[in-house]
Amino acid sequence: MGAGGNMPLPTPRNKGEHDALKRVPYSKPQFTLGEIKKAIPPHCFQRSVLRSFSYVVYDLTIVSLLYYIATTYFQHLPTPISFVAWPIYWAVQGCVLTGIWVIAHECGHHAFSDHQWLDDTVGLILHSFLLVPYFSWKYSHRRHHSNTGSMERDEVFVPKPKSSLAWYSKYLNNPPGRLLTITITLTLGWPLYLAFNVSGRHYERFACHYDPYGPIYSDRERLQICISDVGVLAVSYGLLRLVSAKGLAWVMCMYGVPLLIVNGFLVLITYLQHTHPSLPHYDSSEWDWLRGALATVDRDYGVLNKVFHNITDTHVAHHLISTMPHYHAMEATKAIKPILGDYYQFDGTPIYKAVWRETKHCIYVEADDGLKDKGIFWYNNKL
Repeated sequence: MGAGGNMPLPTPRNKGEHDALKRVPYSKPQFTLGEIKKAIPPHCFQRSVLRSFSYVVYDLTIVSLLYYIATTYFQHLPTPISFVAWPIYWAVQGCVLTGIWVIAHECGHHAFSDHQWLDDTVGLILHSFLLVPYFSWKYSHRRHHSNTGSMERDEVFVPKPKSSLAWYSKYLNNPPGRLLTITITLTLGWPLYLAFNVSGRHYERFACHYDPYGPIYSDRERLQICISDVGVLAVSYGLLRLVSAKGLAWVMCMYGVPLLIVNGFLVLITYLQHTHPSLPHYDSSEWDWLRGALATVDRDYGVLNKVFHNITDTHVAHHLISTMPHYHAMEATKAIKPILGDYYQFDGTPIYKAVWRETKHCIYVEADDGLKDKGIFWYNNKL
């Protein structure tokens, strides 16, 4: 099946969905990274400390206002109304905190300012507040960007060949099983990845983001991994003190539940950026950096695109130039679309439909029968 071929999928409801499900080209592109960069206006590469900090201040102001409203007024609400108010607070606070998470992620890419020390300081503070080991994730995520689409070296949501599926996979290939898979992925996926490298690449021994001597990291990175651990431990200690002073229920309502929503969103966003029926994966015989970076997809989260600082709908550009600030990414995406052509992938399928479809159809990868390109793998679900 050629570059424009289709996987066996349900008949799409409209032409837009049909186009989104067509396989993207997998041959080496005729354009280069240099040509892509030339198409982007030069100011898009400029990082402004003042502008970057304005997003931090804006997000933290909203977080503080939401906290003030919840702690000042919710206790006076009648019970039926409070049952509605708290979920609204959790959802909105979780979304805003996800935006803060994205800014910290940008610090890890050196896209916040021209000063690495400032990026690392801001990123360490913001990510530690969200119980993320900043340097640990920064280095593993950097390797993800260096090896996107590689079956052997990519770091996250690495698909398995059919022969490597767990024995219980066939029992989850049904609606209840898919619902269970989605639920576990969105609630436990992030801590399991950090602690046990679940869904990450294979290492010869146990890999953990909290272990400075683990196989994920090099000798020169180990001290910074320890600093990450100290940051997470410091915030954890502060939370324990809050539990002692305010009670577990108060801490869970104000911080714990919104944090669970943050964790769910970042797993969902990452999963949908790299899991799609149209995207190829490559083994070492075929992989190269540019084709791997193009094996990503932009998604539409509606109003949340802005709340998440457009990490959702400009991810292709982000993989091509990860040091570019988020506030230039929309303009850059528009500029590179004519260069990328069919290599650019956008899917506007509503997110709740997309996560169900991808969980159903993207179970494992395999090469197409009868083709010489045996190092190119596509998603399938025939168990």
